Amino acid sequence: MYKHIKIYEHQRLYVGEQGFNQKHLDALLKLNEYHDWKYFRPISKGIQFNQYVGIIQIDGLSIEIHPKADKNDDDSKWQGVLLHMLQASGKLNPESAGAANVKRTNLNLLEVYFELYLSEIDNLLHKGCIKQYRKQTSNTKALKGKLEFAGHIQKNLVHKERFYTTHQVYDTNHLLHQTLYNALEIVGQFTKGTRLHDRFKRLDLNFPEVSRKNITKQQVNSIKLNRKSASYSYGLELARLIILNYSPNISGGKEKMVSLLFDMNVLWEEYILKQLQKHCEGTNIEVFGQESKSFWGNNSLRPDIVLKKEGKTYIIDTKWKCPNNSSASVADLRQMYTYCRFWNAEKALLLYPGTDKNNEFKPFKTDDYIVPERIIKHQCKMRFVSVVDNEGNLSETIGEEILKELIENN
Repeated sequence: MYKHIKIYEHQRLYVGEQGFNQKHLDALLKLNEYHDWKYFRPISKGIQFNQYVGIIQIDGLSIEIHPKADKNDDDSKWQGVLLHMLQASGKLNPESAGAANVKRTNLNLLEVYFELYLSEIDNLLHKGCIKQYRKQTSNTKALKGKLEFAGHIQKNLVHKERFYTTHQVYDTNHLLHQTLYNALEIVGQFTKGTRLHDRFKRLDLNFPEVSRKNITKQQVNSIKLNRKSASYSYGLELARLIILNYSPNISGGKEKMVSLLFDMNVLWEEYILKQLQKHCEGTNIEVFGQESKSFWGNNSLRPDIVLKKEGKTYIIDTKWKCPNNSSASVADLRQMYTYCRFWNAEKALLLYPGTDKNNEFKPFKTDDYIVPERIIKHQCKMRFVSVVDNEGNLSETIGEEILKELIENN
């Protein structure tokens, strides 16, 4: 059984608190180094978390890092926000059994993804595992494929009836299944003593015989799906997530760690994009995410979200971290002005989570920008939107509020 620590982004965790000891700290620092020091900031006898949220399990300890946009909010208000944001952003398949259970408060993030993965493997086994051609070098009793002459002389000097060849085999023991099975083994290691372990053992027995390999990042990313293997898409996506976040022996000892961490800046952007696409469906408003334009040399500009309606363009840049004072940073304002000029946009919105403040659109103090048939006066505004309502549920009116602010009141 795991000891549980619940903490929030940007908070600190010290050795000696809630079962967190020096061995755990050493492992986390090693993990952080492996990921270019982006997950946390080392401090004296502890760590301070950054904007990455999710879960880390290591040596009997489970650390859950929750998002919290407003430090003055009650902790309970933000307990289930991450799971719901992942689901709303499309990172949890809404048709799967695991995603349907995100309202169960006793589930942590890893359990949700492990259950998703086990359900997906179960579905693939019921449909039937595909076979693929692969090359195999071995001794055979018939000459087929390419004779490996040096190996043949070495291995069959006595057994004249055998041939050491490289030939094609058509079976289920290929890289795609080896990757899925490697992820399945990882799930088995971290579900011991839980309700999911019995399900893992049944799937392990039914899985086709494959070579056991520790799949690397390069091997996972090299897998290309075709029309025959298209049904493996979601299972492979989950397997990639599990394998790339698994860190065996990362601290130099016997501890094995699995982490599942998400950048709240990216998740907030994807969540807002999905809400706008959902609200604009069936209208004449076009929504684009990460639209790019060449800026200088090989550099490009890429605003988070671009809205287009009847020849007019609107820019949204999402910011998860709220400013320390009532004003946006000069760097952010310069960035928004540049976006407006390159996209001929009249209005730009810096979007933050939090309680709405009475800010108005203010024009940049520059000459008006003239384009064919009209004059554009670039304007910008800071906008705060509530992520959760008073009952702790994700707000369902964010898309409507943003469109009303940018377009309908234009």
